[in-house]
Amino acid sequence: MADAILYGVVRTIIVSLGSSTLQQVGSIWGFEDDLEKMSNTVSTIQAVLGDAEEQQGSNHQVKNWLMKLREAVFDADDLLSEFSTHVLRQNVMGGGKMTKKVRVFFSSSNQLAFGFKMARKIKAMRERFNDIAKDRNNFQLVERPLGTAVVTRKRDQTHSFVREEDVIGREEDKKAIIGQLLDFDVGENVSFISIVGIGGLGKTTLVQYIYNDEKVKAYFELQMWVCVSDDFDVKTIAEKILASAVGTRPNNLEMDQLQIELRKSLNQKKYLLVLDDVWNEDKEKWCNLKTLLLDGLKGSKVVITTRTNLVADITSTISPYLLKGLSDDQSWLLFKQMEFEKKQETINPNLEAIGRDIVEKCCGVPLAIKTIGRVLYFKKTGDEWSYIKNNELMNVTQIKDGFLPVLKLSYDHLPSHLKCCFAYCSLFPKDYLFRSGTLILLWIAQGFIQSPEGNQQLEDIANEYVMELHWRSFFQVEHKGGSMYKNTLFKMHDLVHDLALSISRIECTLVDSNAKNVNEKSRHLSCTVKNDSFFEENLNSLVKAKKMRTFLLTSHILNHPVEESALRTLISTFRYLRALDLHGLEIKTLPNIIGKLMHLKYLDLSFNDIEVLPSSITRLVNLHTLKLTFCLKLKELPIDIQKLVSLKHLNINVCPNLTHMPYGLGQLTSLQTLPLFVVSKDPIGSSKHCGGLAELNRLNDLRGRIEIQNLELVKDVISETKVANLKEKQHLSDMSLRWNSRPVDVINAGDDENLLDGLQPPQNLKYLFIEWYGGVRFSIWLSSLTNLTEFHLKYCNKCQHLPPLYQLPSLRKISLYAMHSLEYISDLDITNEVSASSLTTFFPSLESLKLIACPNLKGWWKRDIIDNGDAKRMTSTSWSHQYHQHMSLPSFPSLSHLAIDDCSKLTSMPLFPYLEEQLYLSRVSWKALQQTMAMKMNTAGASSLPSSIPPFSKLRKLELSAMLDKEPLPEEWLQNLTSLEELDIRRCSTSLSQILRHLTSLKELRIEDCEEVDLFSDADDDGTKFQHVKCLQSLSFTKISKLESLPACLQSVTILQKLSIARCPSLMTLPEWIGNLTSLQNLEIRDCPNLTSLPEGMCCLTSLLSLRIYKCPHLEQRCQKEIGEDWTKIAHVPKYSNKFQV
Repeated sequence: MADAILYGVVRTIIVSLGSSTLQQVGSIWGFEDDLEKMSNTVSTIQAVLGDAEEQQGSNHQVKNWLMKLREAVFDADDLLSEFSTHVLRQNVMGGGKMTKKVRVFFSSSNQLAFGFKMARKIKAMRERFNDIAKDRNNFQLVERPLGTAVVTRKRDQTHSFVREEDVIGREEDKKAIIGQLLDFDVGENVSFISIVGIGGLGKTTLVQYIYNDEKVKAYFELQMWVCVSDDFDVKTIAEKILASAVGTRPNNLEMDQLQIELRKSLNQKKYLLVLDDVWNEDKEKWCNLKTLLLDGLKGSKVVITTRTNLVADITSTISPYLLKGLSDDQSWLLFKQMEFEKKQETINPNLEAIGRDIVEKCCGVPLAIKTIGRVLYFKKTGDEWSYIKNNELMNVTQIKDGFLPVLKLSYDHLPSHLKCCFAYCSLFPKDYLFRSGTLILLWIAQGFIQSPEGNQQLEDIANEYVMELHWRSFFQVEHKGGSMYKNTLFKMHDLVHDLALSISRIECTLVDSNAKNVNEKSRHLSCTVKNDSFFEENLNSLVKAKKMRTFLLTSHILNHPVEESALRTLISTFRYLRALDLHGLEIKTLPNIIGKLMHLKYLDLSFNDIEVLPSSITRLVNLHTLKLTFCLKLKELPIDIQKLVSLKHLNINVCPNLTHMPYGLGQLTSLQTLPLFVVSKDPIGSSKHCGGLAELNRLNDLRGRIEIQNLELVKDVISETKVANLKEKQHLSDMSLRWNSRPVDVINAGDDENLLDGLQPPQNLKYLFIEWYGGVRFSIWLSSLTNLTEFHLKYCNKCQHLPPLYQLPSLRKISLYAMHSLEYISDLDITNEVSASSLTTFFPSLESLKLIACPNLKGWWKRDIIDNGDAKRMTSTSWSHQYHQHMSLPSFPSLSHLAIDDCSKLTSMPLFPYLEEQLYLSRVSWKALQQTMAMKMNTAGASSLPSSIPPFSKLRKLELSAMLDKEPLPEEWLQNLTSLEELDIRRCSTSLSQILRHLTSLKELRIEDCEEVDLFSDADDDGTKFQHVKCLQSLSFTKISKLESLPACLQSVTILQKLSIARCPSLMTLPEWIGNLTSLQNLEIRDCPNLTSLPEGMCCLTSLLSLRIYKCPHLEQRCQKEIGEDWTKIAHVPKYSNKFQV
């Protein structure tokens, strides 16, 4: 179990031994046979590794043999890497041609000496492996095909029954899944629902609980339960289903007769079938079974429990139900149920404290809690429990039938190439969020990723490994990144992390506060640096591991400095490093000895103060990844950067002082990551060795995003952009083109237009951002980007014409910011555009539209059907009349988020009735909404919406700020906002009483800088302001100078949980009825200098958890702890503060 990483290194050696470089040099020096024989020997040893791994637990001799093998394998990998590195360096010096490389390699006495030395070492290493191979014969180790393991399932067959009192903490899960089971409104007659979770999480128990629910029993005519386990034989499973359906097991039926009987038993019945513990990942096998299950009545359901998302993807068409662990309280209840008598009302406080600590380590996994509960059942003293907690807990959790063996079964099912990748993840601390892109590059650096055919990018293969580990529930998604999991944030469940630690305990060491656990056998090391003295205190321990291959920093807090002397010591000691992470150490100068790390493939120098990299860094010919993100002081990249011939990822995000790209960068034709390209103000090829846009010419493997800065500095616009050849970089997905701000009289619109024309991106581009572009028009190539999903323009102040955006059907987001000359989005008349787009839906994918600071923008089309410029007072009658002239206005079918700010002339827009997420309006007229809102008032318009849904009836959030119109919103508009949950009003002339009357779903209300008297005066209050707002949970009043007291109608909002009052100088008192707000949990009173005391009603706020009083001098004095006159009114509040908090 502890040799997963060994698999990976063995695979790397076999690939290295077969490389063309070693084969060619070996043939000249006469050790070609040694290479071939060593490869055969290592392959033979590789074949028995699986058996040896299983025997080492019970056979000490096998364990020692594996230790000897481990040292030999790592030494061989270092030797072969040293040899190939030396040849690669000679190749770089010799001009890069293989034939010339070999001549150069043997052209001097030094190289001859090196060649003889390497030949001797290769032969010695072959003999070393021969001896190890002979020793294996003493143990009768069995050869197995690579990636297979003998997996014996020890789990008993499951059944359908569980007692309700034995199930704890699964009520919400039960409710959710039963909701799916009883859902009749589905497309297929038989639906398939997967429940996914790690071993021991209680999937089977939950389904037993659901299976026996009375509602479920009443709904389904037939219920069946089959424990599938890992033998997915369709005939066997069909026999089990039939036996469960009819009550007797079929006798020796042939498959054809069996399928007839099974389908007959399911035919025209609404059934529930549970397939418990499914491991099958073969889609064809699943389809063969599924086809036998499709004869049930509509509403039939098949529930699958599995540990892997991959199984769920194969078996279900809907998203799987991801089962989580129990909460702390639920875990404690389960533990109590096992440890104490049901009638026992009091528990020894000391035992409870220890017990809760033990339960916390079980991470909410029921099987773990039960396992430990069984161990503690006969131990009744605090000393015994403390001993288990402090000394035996890990042993307890590893006992037979405990949860770790349950998880190990999932690990045993992994192919060998995934085992080493998973084991390596033990370097991340518990609960650490790791980015998939980083993990992929670390795996590649260690040689764990190989391309079998040699024609697939290693990054793509590694990405498939990440997906597979996620599908198998080893990784949990915390934040989804781009497509195919790239840059997704993952973490491991604590118990899965424990499994990784147990697998990799020999090679991988995780250092927290001190490095005492580091030893000479450690090959991979991660450190969580928590203080500035970490390296000073731990340096002597760290350098024990002289053969270290990985040195990672996993600190979330950056800027713990390392002394230059300590840095030198680390680099000079760890000569075998493949991956070195030095991010966030305030490094100003990287030592020149960095060039001696010949094996280094991954170097992270992000978040440091480096201005210039040492020239020796170009000796790192194996370097695959160089990270310089957020090196804010970095001025330039190495002059001879073309010598980094293996470089594929140069991450220079957020390096604002970078002045140019080095001449020769374009020779790195394998480069995939280059997020930033800086055009230099200095001439190309000057003393600074500056490279121009021509450096991009041959970089056709670039992937992801690229941002080109300082475009106004391009000298020869037409020739430079042509040679940049951006349109051939088919793997680019995101492109940002940035000019810098220039005086208007300096901008040559023609030059900028020619430059943009020449920077045509690949047709597959997904994201385009353009800033400070000085042209009047945009390039026609933009209309060809049919895969574009995001389009953003900023500070393009001269732009008067946009391309026909309606031709881009994939657009999901559009933002136009500070487009001062833009009057219309489209140059076409509405009739022409609608006609031109008639074959497709109008902007079918658009979800978000932002129009910000476009002061001259009048409308979407240059000529609308009517001229809205003379629209008068906006009454519902006039709007309805105008709408009759706008019958042909198209609608955005998918638009969910709309923001319009500082567009004072905007009066006409396409219809946007389906908004759901947010509508933000600031410094704009209501006229921009008039056609959309008129749809409700006109019967013909209403019929254009599905089931006559009123416009904005699904809107959840509305923000209004500094609206230009003085007239309030029409009542009939407000009636539509029945789904609104958040309302934010700032500097508006809106009537609160009018608005709140209709907002029945409102949960959050924020009002700022609104001076309307009717908002807060009780004199004109009819008592109905808040009575309809039965869901309101959060209320905020800010900068309301006329607010003297809270409105009495507020006392009816009894479910209010959060109340904030800020910058209200006229507020004199709080009412006694504040005590009626019994659900209030958070109260903030800020900058209300004339509020002199708190009411007695504060004592009634028993749910209040947090009270903050800031810049209220009278109140702060009266609320001083123990001595203030109002202290007794708030003494019950757990958290009181008089400090400001953002």
